[in-house]
Amino acid sequence: MRELTVVEADRPAQCCSPIGGAGMSAEDAGTTAALLKALADPSRIRIVNRLATTEGPVCVCDVTALLGLTQPTVSFHMKKLVSAGLLDREQRGVWAFYSLNRDAAARLGDVLQLEGGTR
Repeated sequence: MRELTVVEADRPAQCCSPIGGAGMSAEDAGTTAALLKALADPSRIRIVNRLATTEGPVCVCDVTALLGLTQPTVSFHMKKLVSAGLLDREQRGVWAFYSLNRDAAARLGDVLQLEGGTR
């Protein structure tokens, strides 16, 4: 049987390093959570990805063809993304055109950016 010796019994042990860096405000956390919630669907991720890599607004009919979904289903997804502030919507006659809201995308990028790499 091994014997354990107590070292520095006069001060409590620390389990880990304190958390550093600037924290996020409750308001920013709520806004970011809403953006992430809107992205919590594979079709919406694909929509945002496509709009992030496309110059100019895209017609909803083009998104329908891309996803292989019906127009009402695509419109439902687009409405969620617009409500969350991720997309901007422009009406041109009977067609709606969408573009990525670059400010919202940048906000997501800031939250997800890891400084100093990962462990």
